[in-house]
Amino acid sequence: MIAYDLDFNQLTEVLKSNGIATFRAKQIWEWLYIHLVDSYDDMKNIDSKTKEFMKNNYPIEILEVVKSQSDDEGTTKVLFSLSDDEVIETVLMKQKYGYSICVTTQIGCKIGCSFCASHLGGFKRNLTPGEITGQLMHFSKQLKLKEERVSHVVVMGIGEPLDNLTNVFTFINTINDQKGLKIGARHITVSTSGIVPKIKEIANYDKQINLAISLHAPNDEIRSKIMKINDAYNIESLLDAVDDYIYETNRRVSFEYIMLKGINDQVEHAKELAKVIRGINCHVNLIPFNPVDEYTYQQSEVSTIKEFEKVLLDAKIQVSIRFSRGTKIDGACGQLRYKHNND
Repeated sequence: MIAYDLDFNQLTEVLKSNGIATFRAKQIWEWLYIHLVDSYDDMKNIDSKTKEFMKNNYPIEILEVVKSQSDDEGTTKVLFSLSDDEVIETVLMKQKYGYSICVTTQIGCKIGCSFCASHLGGFKRNLTPGEITGQLMHFSKQLKLKEERVSHVVVMGIGEPLDNLTNVFTFINTINDQKGLKIGARHITVSTSGIVPKIKEIANYDKQINLAISLHAPNDEIRSKIMKINDAYNIESLLDAVDDYIYETNRRVSFEYIMLKGINDQVEHAKELAKVIRGINCHVNLIPFNPVDEYTYQQSEVSTIKEFEKVLLDAKIQVSIRFSRGTKIDGACGQLRYKHNND
């Protein structure tokens, strides 16, 4: 394990069980997540015994940058190498409100959505909490030099976050902790392709994070064609889980809807979608398809997307168009990793 694998409570327990004063946990935590140091030797008020214990058992490991690509819109995509030589990718985006980051939770993906590059090359393993946190720490250290910070986190990169939920919760506990990075729970969004049993775990989580559901179709026929997970958890069961989530949390959900030309983007699809989600406390994000060389899908015309949006607005459904970022820098999830592994 590494230092970033532990949330604050876990760090406190580790120190206590090894005969180290628990007040050291707060000191170590502040050095890691406020001062953003890379070495225990830089922790000036920590005694040598504690430093040696932490060095030997929970080293501070920094993700190695393999490749970094930026565009003129303020989007940076970084390919990181892990200790087992696998690679992952992370995206930093400059927004009107500050900086947001999209983190990866798995190496590859089991879900296999037909439009997504994340599963190309197959599923390898879950990321540890430290490997997820390490992505954020890389950019936090860079932004600190400019006296800026990451304020919003989206758990929506490579992989299915709910398939690695225990480690994702540890990551969120770490970045939300008010003694460190202080990223508000309402500024953290977790996305899922629709693993119904795990949505209940999100509903019972003690932090008010946001939930985004990858819906992408108005009916089971289309959704099963583009998302294999629909064969296990169809739209009816998914929306039942959403209803339960909203009842438990009193929070709105977001439905992600990727616009695939001629597949799910017609007016009749919009009308059907409006009927399916009517009455649900939700917001719909219409997402133009980010082209992937390995797929034949095409991006919907802007006029088609606007028409789709109007149907939903006329049905009194909250909707916005989330135009793709990073198209010039292999912006689709998993695209940079796949290209690197196949060069």
